[in-house]
Amino acid sequence: MTDTTTPALAPLRNATLSSLPATVQVPSYDRAGLTAGIVHFGVGGFHRAHQALMIDDLLEQGLARNYAICGVGVMPSDARMRDALLEQDGLYTLVVKHPDGTLDARVIGSIIDYLFAPDDVEAVIVRLASPEVKIVSLTVTEGGYNIHPVSGRFDLSNPQVAADLQADAAPTTVFGLVVEALRRRRERSTPPFTVMSCDNLQDNGRVARRSFVAFATAKDADLGAWIDASVSFPNSMVDRITPVTTDDDRAQIAKAFGLADRWPVVCEPFLQWVLEDAFTDGRPPYEKSAAQLVSDVEPYELMKLRLLNASHQGLAYFAHLMGYRLVHDAAADPLIAGFLRAYMDREGSLTLKPVPGIDLEDYKTQLIERFSNPGVRDTVARLAAESSDRIPKWLLPVIREQSARGGELALSAAIVASWARYAEGIDEHGEPIDVVDRVKDTVMQNATGYASDPHSFLLDRDLFGDLIDDDAFVAAYDHALGLLHTVGARGTLEHLLKSLD
Repeated sequence: MTDTTTPALAPLRNATLSSLPATVQVPSYDRAGLTAGIVHFGVGGFHRAHQALMIDDLLEQGLARNYAICGVGVMPSDARMRDALLEQDGLYTLVVKHPDGTLDARVIGSIIDYLFAPDDVEAVIVRLASPEVKIVSLTVTEGGYNIHPVSGRFDLSNPQVAADLQADAAPTTVFGLVVEALRRRRERSTPPFTVMSCDNLQDNGRVARRSFVAFATAKDADLGAWIDASVSFPNSMVDRITPVTTDDDRAQIAKAFGLADRWPVVCEPFLQWVLEDAFTDGRPPYEKSAAQLVSDVEPYELMKLRLLNASHQGLAYFAHLMGYRLVHDAAADPLIAGFLRAYMDREGSLTLKPVPGIDLEDYKTQLIERFSNPGVRDTVARLAAESSDRIPKWLLPVIREQSARGGELALSAAIVASWARYAEGIDEHGEPIDVVDRVKDTVMQNATGYASDPHSFLLDRDLFGDLIDDDAFVAAYDHALGLLHTVGARGTLEHLLKSLD
């Protein structure tokens, strides 16, 4: 009798690397002699598809052996990443999904440790205070810096922040942990580490500086002044579409490559990192990876935030209302693709500075192609989540700049209107929409107030500032939201594009 049972897949670990099929690239370097010179807060899919990959690239060249990565989790949900990485010796599979269906699999070995702060706060601080740590990097999301969206100030009233500011409190936030480690380094005359933000924020380094200095100053004014004067916070622009890993991804990877990975990462082929060359106490030779080191990141970050990220917002709400659930399906719709390109050409691009070495026309064409990659299977829901952290940072600056110069803003205003219609929580077929937002209740309440006050959504000055007083924007928003309620999302896009002819 023939045995038809499927052989058990070996779990991904150091000991099983040699048994993996030749189609999977594995680390060729000796991981045993690596030192964690980088501590990273917020180890998720993006960090593992981006910064950790570039360190792995350097390690493959025999470089940066003192710059391996120790991940740190501070949120309860980070326990899953702790368990996955520690069980796999820090290893994970990165799978690049090409538009033609081709998959490239590579095991990344640059993460050599992971600390979960709720398990042992002191262990995290000791690691951060160690002289071997040269860089503390961050992907803590756009809202993770605790900055008020309108005032631009660090929110000292945040309950977790307020708790960390209490005398002798064991820190629970990234601010408390990092500042306490810097305090100890200062006390011991150990050079401070660089704090490197890799989040999708304009001037992310300056935002990080504002947050950590404000926290430290509230704790100890002298310490805050020392951090401000002594610690580097380089700006950076990061780009790689990295959808949430699904069980289907795990099954596909197991079938295609014969390995069992608890938390693999899938991503698109495109990869970009533009990084300000400003470090406190050394850095890896990033220039020998795919990173581009520059003196001024701003032109690149404006391009990415106002074209890619803002266009993601332009796609998300219209796409959901039109029945799409996957980004590549939505981007293949000529109405959506035409709307996004028109927004980029007529509004977003006009607020940019010259971008050295970039052909903007090619870049915009490539964006639509990247959104249309069927292999990535990015979800509309991912793009539509946490809008209150995203739209104020990525899209509203375009509206303000266009309004100030008397430029077009109809398409940007329509994106805001599509968010308002989506936030009502009911789609065009009467089905519920699962709105995911840190201020979900407020956003939904304001959106559903449309019947009694067409401007109810815009009255939240914590999100929109003084845009309610901008007559040109409000008129364009009213027009788009009125169309969404009368002719639906598809009819609205048809009307908007026809009006541009």
